[in-house]
Amino acid sequence: MLVDSHCHLDYADYGTDRDDVMRRARLAGVSTMLTISTKLSAFPAVRAIAEQYPDVFCTVGVHPHEAASEGPDADTAKLLALASHPRVVGIGETGLDYYYEHAPRQAQADSFRAHIAAARASQLPLIVHTRDADDDMIAILTEEQGKGTFPGLLHCFSSARAVAEAALEQGFYVSFSGILTFKNAVAVREVAQMVPLDRLLVETDAPYLAPVPNRGKRNEPAFVAHTAQTLAELRGLTVAELADITTENFFRLFTKATRPPAPKIVSAA
Repeated sequence: MLVDSHCHLDYADYGTDRDDVMRRARLAGVSTMLTISTKLSAFPAVRAIAEQYPDVFCTVGVHPHEAASEGPDADTAKLLALASHPRVVGIGETGLDYYYEHAPRQAQADSFRAHIAAARASQLPLIVHTRDADDDMIAILTEEQGKGTFPGLLHCFSSARAVAEAALEQGFYVSFSGILTFKNAVAVREVAQMVPLDRLLVETDAPYLAPVPNRGKRNEPAFVAHTAQTLAELRGLTVAELADITTENFFRLFTKATRPPAPKIVSAA
């Protein structure tokens, strides 16, 4: 069974066929999905989806794009209060994004640190987004780890090998999305080959970044199977082996999430 460790099931892209999306995910062998919070104003909808579907958990957090508009409301105390809900298993996504600059860099850093403090206090994993901000992101993580450790992962990895190595040194996990299947993603595939097997996760980041052979279409959790297949080939594993490894890794990291029941085995009469 597979886990989609990062998707956005609350987005309007699924407004008319979410049940069908869920059905296709299950048919593709996806046993668990983690739907990610990007705005506190939208968190009730994120939480409602995790409450509705027993195979979905959620996080609470503010994306760096929203750090100026919603970051000030997402102080550590509020994040911790919202994270007490039984379906909330992680903090984020948070981090730094200097590609679009939708929020001032200082606002992003302040929001990032508030999320880190919540992850440290709760020991729920921190889900980190970084784009064109790797040096500052690693510097903040390193400084904050010095104040007390916290678990976490780099989601949708697309950075340099040195970034993965720095995160791994801090005990983080690394998650790969459909980018791994793109023809020009040679550097990302090289990193995927060096990350220790016990630190690997797979994700869709749906509705974005649909993997080959669905590139350009709306992404959905079922498509994580394509990323898993590519990652298995890179690591010299069967898809079943890769699925077992990444599923085990997910539940080791997201300790608050509950495992799905084992499939029933019907013996022949």
